[in-house]
Amino acid sequence: MLCPVCARTTGAIYSIRSPFRFDSIARKAIHQLKYHNLRALAPTLAAYMVASLNETGYEPDMIVPVPLHAARLRQRGYNQSLLLAREIEKRTKIPVCSDALTRIKEGTSQVRTPNMEERKRNVSDAFACNSPLISGKRILVVDDVCTTGATLESCAQSLRRAGAIEVQGLTVAKEI
Repeated sequence: MLCPVCARTTGAIYSIRSPFRFDSIARKAIHQLKYHNLRALAPTLAAYMVASLNETGYEPDMIVPVPLHAARLRQRGYNQSLLLAREIEKRTKIPVCSDALTRIKEGTSQVRTPNMEERKRNVSDAFACNSPLISGKRILVVDDVCTTGATLESCAQSLRRAGAIEVQGLTVAKEI
């Protein structure tokens, strides 16, 4: 079932799937992974993501994690989306292309951006596709959480411009 916002929206991303709602335990787990260096959560969260992906029947050619801006990556020390993507790769054998996208615009953290329109502006043209491997492929974009879908949509736009034939999103949780 589509969330009300997704039902009214068309864009570069075909669909976004999440096994959890972004509340209670899922919120705590994502915050521990993302902000408290609890990387040991990635395999368990990815297992739920794979189960959710398997329900769709979607068979992507490649997994692309949402990249962090270089400054944020230096600050955090790791990209939680890449950790999740690598764990999904282990379970599905779908290859990860970790350098397909680059975040070229830092912007404000989406958590600190109050509404959908500002979130869209914040990530508009924030990503560039750097890989010729994308052309003609079905892509699965992986991130930790989907609030408005703006980040995944911006990634999908870049991937589609690079020739991806279909882009779907997969996150641990979706804010509804």
